[in-house]
Amino acid sequence: MIRLYDFPASSAAYRVRIALNIKGAAYEQVSINIAPGADEQLSDAYRQINPQARVPAIDVDGQIAGQSMAILEWIDETLPGPRLLPEDAWLRLRVRAFADTIACDIHPLNNLSPRAYLRDQLGAGEDAVMRWYAHWITAGFTALEAEARDLPKQTFLFGEAPGLAEIALVPQVANARRFKVDITAFPRLVEIDAACRALEPFRKAAPENQVYG
Repeated sequence: MIRLYDFPASSAAYRVRIALNIKGAAYEQVSINIAPGADEQLSDAYRQINPQARVPAIDVDGQIAGQSMAILEWIDETLPGPRLLPEDAWLRLRVRAFADTIACDIHPLNNLSPRAYLRDQLGAGEDAVMRWYAHWITAGFTALEAEARDLPKQTFLFGEAPGLAEIALVPQVANARRFKVDITAFPRLVEIDAACRALEPFRKAAPENQVYG
């Protein structure tokens, strides 16, 4: 039994939903409202589940872990279905490096907590916070676009099926659009995003398609 502690707009949780859907896995979703003002992730009850007070967390038969990228590796190692990482070791490195550029270099700087710190502790206005947000997406996407253009032309980044790289990319593109960051300078990333969003596992995982019981 897999239970996912989730929030629709969390790009980290979005990654895990995509991966579970690609694998065809059944899972229960539990909504943790991380929106400012709700802050359910900061409650004592949720901290008992995930002391990091973040989503996602995954509960597998009573065993709980957080951190989306670690969860994605577990999903690929333990669940049947299409592989998220290629067999070739060097290609696996390339895929992980692409995904980690998003998960380690872009997303952490633009997450709720640093944006709140900029506002509440450093006195940054909303315009400055949004410039910060756009800067880190643009810097990261500039590097990723160059890498994507240098790869062999395929339907997806590293082959004819999506994997870990696309699982990281699509939620970050969704974030860029949500915060009105201009991404027209990144046509290959936009092309890959469109190819992914045409697939059922990605459509089903999209924030606008989440319904909680």
